[in-house]
Amino acid sequence: MSERTPVSVLVVDDSAQNRYTLTRLLESTPDVRVLDRAADGEEGLKKVLELKPDVVTLDLEMPKLGGFTFLRLLMRTSPTPVIVISSYAHRSDVFKALELGAFDFIAKPARGTQEELEKMRVELLEKVHAALHVRPGQRHASPGARALAVAGELPLVVAVGASTGGPPAVQRVLEGLASEPTPCVLVSQHMPAQFTRAFAERLDRIGPFTVTEASEGDVVQPGHVYIAPGGRHLVVVERGTRLELHTPPPTPLDKYAPSVDRLFTSVAQVLGNRALAVVLTGMGADGAQGAREIQRAGGEVWAESEETAVVFGMPGEAVAAGAVKRVLRLGEIGPALAAWARKRR
Repeated sequence: MSERTPVSVLVVDDSAQNRYTLTRLLESTPDVRVLDRAADGEEGLKKVLELKPDVVTLDLEMPKLGGFTFLRLLMRTSPTPVIVISSYAHRSDVFKALELGAFDFIAKPARGTQEELEKMRVELLEKVHAALHVRPGQRHASPGARALAVAGELPLVVAVGASTGGPPAVQRVLEGLASEPTPCVLVSQHMPAQFTRAFAERLDRIGPFTVTEASEGDVVQPGHVYIAPGGRHLVVVERGTRLELHTPPPTPLDKYAPSVDRLFTSVAQVLGNRALAVVLTGMGADGAQGAREIQRAGGEVWAESEETAVVFGMPGEAVAAGAVKRVLRLGEIGPALAAWARKRR
């Protein structure tokens, strides 16, 4: 048995089969203990207040009290890290849940094969343990974006890397950058393949940027945001007088796809001392090596501060690598990027 106190989890799902499966996956290690299970949001909210679990897993579609209302009430009364368990059919709902304060999400396996369940088990346990590092009530508020015209000029390029807690953070950065919507922003966000297009579509609706999931051969344009497709990398290459995007598949050596390191390294190689990269919240060390490449090329790397990062793993590793020039609170990053862009027009 582990000497550590097990992480306590409450499972909230209206499906008895899902509750059983999640409990089995969670309790496959002695480091995690399922305190109880709830079949709807109303019962789940009562059990959170009664049992005080470290983490809650949540199905968004439930009777009596739906997942969104559950999140609003939970964050108001007893802020607790929540991991949303989402089906591919309702992937757009995930991003609303993250804005309401959910810590992260996991996709339900499409077929439920043993291989898929094992992958889900590893991801679930990783995120449950990471949730322990979240301060109560911490989340990325979203003040709303302004719709501004995009100037027709050659783009400045900003590369952004994020993982856990990243979707609301990326949105917040773009909203802060809205006063100067001329740069091109390349985003490598750890996310399953079926969710990145929905993420891009959601960001596109807030304006002023045109946001799309990146495709092979896209030409980099000002005022555009390109989201790395899940399961593939996003890299920038120089083609004569223009910049193009490539989306190569991962190799067996790649731990993440998309990889922040791969994006940052390509930006360093192509842009040199004009490169600017931002490392946002996330688990692990992805981005640290790429940040060093940008530093060696004479570019700049900024990192989100520990004060606002949901998980300080990725920005902390980049800072520890000695590659970060500025450490900023999340709300400061967008305006700082706007000021940086204005100086370089």
